[in-house]
Amino acid sequence: MSARADAAAATGERLLAAAWKHFGTHAYEDVRLREIAADAGVTEQTLLARFHSKDELLTTAYRWWGEREMERRDAAPIDRLPDAVANLFDHYEAHGTAILRMLSQEDRIPAIRNLTDKGRAYHRDWANRVFQPLLAGLPRASRERRLTALAIATDVMVWKQLRLDMQLSRPQAEKIVLEMIESYSRIAVTRPSAISRRGQNPTRYASDR
Repeated sequence: MSARADAAAATGERLLAAAWKHFGTHAYEDVRLREIAADAGVTEQTLLARFHSKDELLTTAYRWWGEREMERRDAAPIDRLPDAVANLFDHYEAHGTAILRMLSQEDRIPAIRNLTDKGRAYHRDWANRVFQPLLAGLPRASRERRLTALAIATDVMVWKQLRLDMQLSRPQAEKIVLEMIESYSRIAVTRPSAISRRGQNPTRYASDR
């Protein structure tokens, strides 16, 4: 790249970093483009020449941040649940409050709702990949139920309740989430025909057999 292209790329990085910092710490209505531009060391006109609108800047900054975070989250190991949970908590400890701020605004800001919906889809896909051993071999309906449960167990709102609302330590919170996940490795589903004959609950623990 030429020196000019390098400088332009560096400016873009500064603008996106500054934008995510503002959108992640302020309500959408309180974010000021001139303040983002000042933090990035450029004029507001330069910012608008690149991103054209507040919504476009928000969308681009979210994607910029998301791509980096997805690289980190995608490194979660499939066969080591404690490491996968630690990977997830690294993400939430660093960015959980910013994510919660976005979620708190999604009902009134369409641009944010579009982004948070994409985030939910990514999280479900992440759970599908990382917890594949807990899903393999299940009938389709059972698999979807378990995937939903795993996605919920690892959702940012669970992190919020454990770490922010209940003020648990990170090790305590991680242990609870891990135990929630590991419980699905012990659950076995009996056949409906057997249930009807014995009048038993459809969900039994393998240890009970």
